[in-house]
Amino acid sequence: MTTSIGKYSKSIFVKLLVGIIILPFVFWGMGDVFRGGNQNVIATIDSKKVSTQEFVNYLNRLNLNENQIKNLPKTDLVEKVLSEYIGRKVMALEIESSGITINDNSLRDIIRNDKLFFKNGKFSRTEYEKFLLKSNVTAPSFEQNIVEQESRRQFLSFLSGGISIPNTLVEKEFNKENQTKTIRYIDLEKYHSSKKPSQEKIKELYDKNKSLFIEEFKSIQYAEITPEIISGSAEYDQAFFKQLDVIENKVLDGQSFEEASKENNLKIITIKNIDRNKKDKDDKKIKNLSDNLFKKIYLIKNEKTPEVLKVDNKYFLAEIKSIKKNNKPMNHPDVLKMINAQLNFQNKIKNNSSIVKDISMGGFDENKIKKFANDNNLELKEYKISNLKQNEIFTEGINKRIFLTKDGEVDLITNSTLTKNFLILAVKTQYKKIEKNSNQFEKYEAKAKLNLVNKIYGTFDENLNQRYKVQLNKKTIDRVKNSF
Repeated sequence: MTTSIGKYSKSIFVKLLVGIIILPFVFWGMGDVFRGGNQNVIATIDSKKVSTQEFVNYLNRLNLNENQIKNLPKTDLVEKVLSEYIGRKVMALEIESSGITINDNSLRDIIRNDKLFFKNGKFSRTEYEKFLLKSNVTAPSFEQNIVEQESRRQFLSFLSGGISIPNTLVEKEFNKENQTKTIRYIDLEKYHSSKKPSQEKIKELYDKNKSLFIEEFKSIQYAEITPEIISGSAEYDQAFFKQLDVIENKVLDGQSFEEASKENNLKIITIKNIDRNKKDKDDKKIKNLSDNLFKKIYLIKNEKTPEVLKVDNKYFLAEIKSIKKNNKPMNHPDVLKMINAQLNFQNKIKNNSSIVKDISMGGFDENKIKKFANDNNLELKEYKISNLKQNEIFTEGINKRIFLTKDGEVDLITNSTLTKNFLILAVKTQYKKIEKNSNQFEKYEAKAKLNLVNKIYGTFDENLNQRYKVQLNKKTIDRVKNSF
């Protein structure tokens, strides 16, 4: 089977690709990953080796910024990107064997019909070149990406083509979001907090986690460096910065804070015993010290190591004079707050696990949920939910779970942090009708088709991995993770 595309006037490819080809983020600390014989191979596909260098080069081509990397655990990052990369390579092999090709004419039509490169209503070569320059990508690289994207689109379209969605599946998809559910529920917050932790439990947790309750106080000193003081000028001019360089070089060479301050007639300000929240030992906020300056000074790692700092377009000489650490006592409000929160969380897990076990064993029905409420002095309330965004009591996520609960069933529904915990009895469900010729029908037909297609793609993906004998080198993957 050999196919090619005709004219394609939408901008989808360029828009999808922009996120891939913009300036790369360089991954540091990867040097040691590339040494060591067989461990230099991160995966094999049909006996063909995928090197670690090849994979890291792919990482570097992605538009990942530092915040994205910090917010995503390195385990997830490496494995998700590797999974995508291997998937692309396997898919490319399958596409090649299927005979799908994108000829030069089709490629030209995709680019020339993309409105991203239009000027005055038509394709502009200049706009195209400007895009490439701004994106820091060559034309061959960009065009190869388009070819790969279009090949995959055609192949997946071929794979899922001709799928007809039964009306029952459309209605099922519609009913997930459009129903009226009458429920009875118990808010378990009172149940979880009814038992106060004993002093023995509090002490036990405190003794096991003393390292978490260390408070640190730093004594700091600083002095503003102004043009008037060090250069006799009112301006931050060349003479000022020249003398500033002299001061900085001297402290880098070992000159003490006191010596540098005395030599340059700087006015020293000293603040003793301040914590990271800018409070003293009496828990009083330190005044007359800007937050930005405080943060910069507090980040200085070592004692007796003066640094020249620029803060809010002003310059300072600063140092940590001393650091004192001690354990907060068990009766400290912050300690008690942390311990009680932890014990409360543990209690919720224990209680919820017990309830879930009873539910799974058939221990809850309408009569037993009433008894549970009476025995624990809890209120069993009735409530009607008509849409997912009805959030007077429950969040949208909890509403989705409630909508999936069948009439007569009991379920324990929580959020991820266990701050919301509800015991739910589904009483009655009323479904709405969806007209076949309406815009809504098309919307939910598309959703139903997408769900079905994703299942097909998932099964197909597993099949490809087996067919092309994909194998991953766990040792190498772990080394990459540890190199971030």
